[in-house]
Amino acid sequence: MSDLKPVEIVRELDKYIIGQENGKRSVAIALRNRWRRRQVDPELREEIAPKNIIMIGPTGVGKTEIARRLARLTDSPFIKVEASKFTEVGYVGRDVESMVRDLLELTINHLKAREQEAVQEKAREIAEERMLDLLLPASGDRQSGQSGQSQQAEDATTDEAIDVGGAEEPKTTEISQTTRDKFRKMLRDGKLDERYVDMEVQDKSMPMVEIFSNTGMEEMGINMRDILGNFMPGKGGGKKRKVKVSDAMELLVQEEAQRLVDMEKVVSEAIEKVEQSGIIFLDEIDKVTGKEGGGGSGPDISREGVQRDLLPIVEGTTVSTKHGPVNTDHILFIASGAFHMSKPSDLIPELQGRFPIRVELDSLGRNEFTRILTEPRNALLLQYIAMLKTEGINVRFEDESIQEIAKFAEDVNNRTENIGARRLHTLMEHLLEDLLFEASDMDEQEVTIDKAYVDDKLKDITADEDLTRYIL
Repeated sequence: MSDLKPVEIVRELDKYIIGQENGKRSVAIALRNRWRRRQVDPELREEIAPKNIIMIGPTGVGKTEIARRLARLTDSPFIKVEASKFTEVGYVGRDVESMVRDLLELTINHLKAREQEAVQEKAREIAEERMLDLLLPASGDRQSGQSGQSQQAEDATTDEAIDVGGAEEPKTTEISQTTRDKFRKMLRDGKLDERYVDMEVQDKSMPMVEIFSNTGMEEMGINMRDILGNFMPGKGGGKKRKVKVSDAMELLVQEEAQRLVDMEKVVSEAIEKVEQSGIIFLDEIDKVTGKEGGGGSGPDISREGVQRDLLPIVEGTTVSTKHGPVNTDHILFIASGAFHMSKPSDLIPELQGRFPIRVELDSLGRNEFTRILTEPRNALLLQYIAMLKTEGINVRFEDESIQEIAKFAEDVNNRTENIGARRLHTLMEHLLEDLLFEASDMDEQEVTIDKAYVDDKLKDITADEDLTRYIL
């Protein structure tokens, strides 16, 4: 995890998120506190719990983006889950512990990919030797009856010897080192890429089977070939296929890279990383508040139960996973919700106490929309300009047109549902709909989007309130 100072964290978040200074400061402090905790004496370190955060604000103001960018910035294990998809233990559905299992799986996969990347060179060397064994079977293999493949490779050896050596080498019961070296050079030069070899290819189709256990539902990948392995021919569920040498090399490299990775070390490191620097973003937590007198039937009856199931996870407990126990004492939880129909005090008191930091995010207005369209590194206008440039269309937005788009976004949000910056996506799609449809048939040209163009495309839709509700 990067040891950034709070000011540096906020500065990095500013590159992607406009406004919301209070939210940025809170997460920056929470992150820096993790670094501070690591510097404390071990005896006291375990006593310092993370200060979990609740972000309060309407949809589309940047709550999720702050958490996501924070995780990328610090290379922390991160997962976003919707609290509304969980059900109380005893009901059919996902139990709250599944978010910890999912976080661990994501972290293991990330670390495994990183380790495989680190051993690519060694894996390629081993794969090269295996490919040469396929192309040049040893004498023992010939004698043991690999008839089709061995004879084909033997003939190929003679043919290639003519090609590379200028004179045919005599067939012998042993493949000479010289011939092997010649084939290695040809393999590296790509001269054998179009040749086919017979190799065993693992069947990667692994159906997902939903397991219902006393800890709730957990999705596990189960290879049915492994289960029925004793009743099916072939070893390991693989099957012989003719594969091009170029494709076969990639398969062998991947296979060897997996073998070189120490999965016990990866799992151990992933568990530690999740426990010490994991971040779980609980979105829509206001949807599980459950107001008194809310009906008492349907999905509402499990809302308070979900909160009570969340409580031990947030407070700190040990979750059983198929890779081993994971302790949640020091995982940082960031919750968010619009709280239109409820308020944070509607959460059960015990859960409220586990989220001591509360930050209210501001609604976005015309000035923020103007900045969102142009300033971030992934600004919406930059995305459309880059996409249309692939068709040879150079689009330029005048300043007045950008301000007009922001004005329309603010007006529509005020008159209909306020969906924050997401309104800009709907407006931009309607604004550029004709251009996006016709761009592939247009000649290369410059297109300028001015204030009049924006008014012409959006004025009629935004003027009709009923139409606005359906389209924007």
